[in-house]
Amino acid sequence: MHPKEVSKLARSGKLQAALVSERLKSQANSQIAGNLSWFFKTGPGEYGEGDKFYGIKVPQVRAVAREFKSLPRAEIEKLAMGEYHEERFAALAILVTQYKTAKTPEAKAQLFEFYLHLLKLGRVNNWDLIDSTAPYLGRQLLKTADPMGFLKKLAATGDLWQQRAAIMFTFALIAEYELAPTFLIVEELIDHEHDLIHKASGWMLREAGKKDLRALREFLEKHVATMPRTMLRYAIEKLSREERVDWLSRRSKK
Repeated sequence: MHPKEVSKLARSGKLQAALVSERLKSQANSQIAGNLSWFFKTGPGEYGEGDKFYGIKVPQVRAVAREFKSLPRAEIEKLAMGEYHEERFAALAILVTQYKTAKTPEAKAQLFEFYLHLLKLGRVNNWDLIDSTAPYLGRQLLKTADPMGFLKKLAATGDLWQQRAAIMFTFALIAEYELAPTFLIVEELIDHEHDLIHKASGWMLREAGKKDLRALREFLEKHVATMPRTMLRYAIEKLSREERVDWLSRRSKK
């Protein structure tokens, strides 16, 4: 579809989720779909169980999302309810673009609440969907009266994806040197059983350490003996080899 046609449909109110799905489906690749199904663990009992893929690479999905960036919110929700992973990715990419370009605080707040709605519906349901959205939409927490209370509530849901979002939201706060929420939420989830939480936590600890290495070291002093090894490895990745070896040697072998 030519960009002018998309603009015309947007102005007429006829821009629909079905058009986005059709565009994505037209680029389907069964070989890539098989690889993605394996990569995102869609087998029985795995974290992405039952998810389906058209088999489209991320840059192609993002290109479609840019084309349909003015998709109405109701249609974004329909797209997010789609059974294919790429449909949800496109819907969320459109949502992030609309958040970034929103002209008023009220509009941004509404889009953030809409994102939380989709998260709670279970439509932001894989690590790539979380990681490509929460770090940007987390900027809304800079305008929230009690960001740590909000994040603690998410972390306490017991839902893997809401918990990963709680961690990844803190990326935006780290950028503004607000590090306490990261340390708090990682501490809340430090005994979590899933490596997707360990990896996200270690990643955000590493980012916090870039802003304040002393604060990271204080956190590690408190938790190094018992924190998950993957979390620790991610957290210390940018430190010197000598310091990494030291921290790893101090972790309990249990």
